[in-house]
Amino acid sequence: MRKGLALFTAAMMVFSLAACGQNKETTSGEEPAATETEAAESETTEPAEEAKTEDTDNGDQTTFTVGFDAEFPPYGYMDENGEYVGFDLDLAAEVCERQGWELVKQPINWDTKDMELSSGSIDCIWNGFTMNGREEEYTWSSPYIDNSQVFVVAADSGIATKADLSGKVVGVQADSSALAALEDEESQENLDLAASFASLNQFADYNTAFMELEAGSIDALAMDIGVANYQLKQREGYEILAGNDPAEYLATEQYAIGFLKGNDELKDTVESTLLEMVDDGTFNEIAEKYEVQDTVCLGK
Repeated sequence: MRKGLALFTAAMMVFSLAACGQNKETTSGEEPAATETEAAESETTEPAEEAKTEDTDNGDQTTFTVGFDAEFPPYGYMDENGEYVGFDLDLAAEVCERQGWELVKQPINWDTKDMELSSGSIDCIWNGFTMNGREEEYTWSSPYIDNSQVFVVAADSGIATKADLSGKVVGVQADSSALAALEDEESQENLDLAASFASLNQFADYNTAFMELEAGSIDALAMDIGVANYQLKQREGYEILAGNDPAEYLATEQYAIGFLKGNDELKDTVESTLLEMVDDGTFNEIAEKYEVQDTVCLGK
């Protein structure tokens, strides 16, 4: 009996020590080893971005958050009443009305637009967003606006062609299509043009850039033709270089809506709704409101 009792007591001591050792390892800040099932699940987990895209169920969507530059009229800007308005925002509002979504207008810093999109802070970038040269970076809607990059100058500047910009100070918005065109390594003509400037000054937004043009701090401003036309209606004494001569344009491009890469479901929903708006005339009504109807290309 004593021998059996001794053996039983010894066995219990060994078991107790083993259990204490296991508890110490578990509570010392280290994670216990994963089971084979957990390890297998860990190996098959998809990247966060892909998982986010696949988990998107537009049938359950109640809000639609549009990221936009709040100083980019006529596509997105703040009006005299302090409200965010614009061609693109009105289009988005109509899409939401038809889909039963709540539109969230989210002004963003244009330099951080990719971070806003990838983090899920916004559902899309919709604000005169150029798709050319970025085709592989986003999931794009069909283009809806044909646009060009032009130069705006004072009417009495004596600058009549792009060649006259040699030795001049030219302004451009940071991270804009106009800047991309001037730095396009595939266009030697544009690279030579930019090299001829006395300097190329970058600004955070076009409102600030126009103030510099009016003050005489810069001689010309490179920008989207749609934005240029809007700005010129607010100001006298300025014109687009060489008027409507495409030979004097800096570049041509198309606007589309940029979604997170792989989010085809949301893109298809928004795009099909826009095409419905084209068919029933609503799209063109909104375009006429902001006087961009001549540049609309969706459905044509």
